[in-house]
Amino acid sequence: MGVLRDAPTTQSPAPWRPTRQRKAVLSALHDRAGFTSAQELHEALEADGVTIGLTTVYRTLHTLDRLGQVDVVRERTGERLYRPRPTDGHRHYLVCRDCGHSAAVEADAVERWAEDVARSTGFAEVEHTVELTGVCHHCRATA
Repeated sequence: MGVLRDAPTTQSPAPWRPTRQRKAVLSALHDRAGFTSAQELHEALEADGVTIGLTTVYRTLHTLDRLGQVDVVRERTGERLYRPRPTDGHRHYLVCRDCGHSAAVEADAVERWAEDVARSTGFAEVEHTVELTGVCHHCRATA
């Protein structure tokens, strides 16, 4: 699985207003190891005593995605998983189909290709989806 990006829209991203609930979602996301679903994040927030609706978690994650603050991948089921985007920018990941372990992969060739396609076609705001999945060493060894 690579970074998943929705097709660009003409709407600008929702503005980031640092409400108590949004700050809690962002903090909980940074506390998680690896990618996490909105449902898992919601459960963690509730376990920590934060009163927040699941819809608010989804909306906050969507806003963070639109603002480029999170990386998003999809599970086999189609569910989106989120994690904070590193400060040095957009990444692609190889994700284990069995345990969900992820590893960032070098994808400069993909980025150059997307830029070349945009340039040669005259398109702007080109986004792409690259999904890389496999079975990690640990899961292969225990199979």
